Amino acid sequence: MNNLSNSVRLTGRLGAAPEMRQIDEEKKVAKISLATNYYRKNGQGETVQETHWHHLVLWNKQADVAERYLDKGSQIAVEGRLANRFYTDQDGVKRYVTEIIVSELMLLGKAQ
Repeated sequence: MNNLSNSVRLTGRLGAAPEMRQIDEEKKVAKISLATNYYRKNGQGETVQETHWHHLVLWNKQADVAERYLDKGSQIAVEGRLANRFYTDQDGVKRYVTEIIVSELMLLGKAQ
């Protein structure tokens, strides 16, 4: 990876099928919600699972792969970079989102 100051590696499962969008004849984008789990011990010594959700963005050939092979529950590993953006929702509220722009995608397992 070229820019080590802004790099992310995650392994997890898709929360839903990829959301696909065709931008123009040459550009396609897939948006994916990825769940990762973190395990820790609580004050009573019991193992507690925390699930974290990540917004992934895949472009062009990777979007094609996502559309063809991924579904809810698929397990993947990704590398990418963090990107922040603002948008205004339909109610006029300004929203802030952190996304991972995927540079590498590895398919690990089918949906369960």
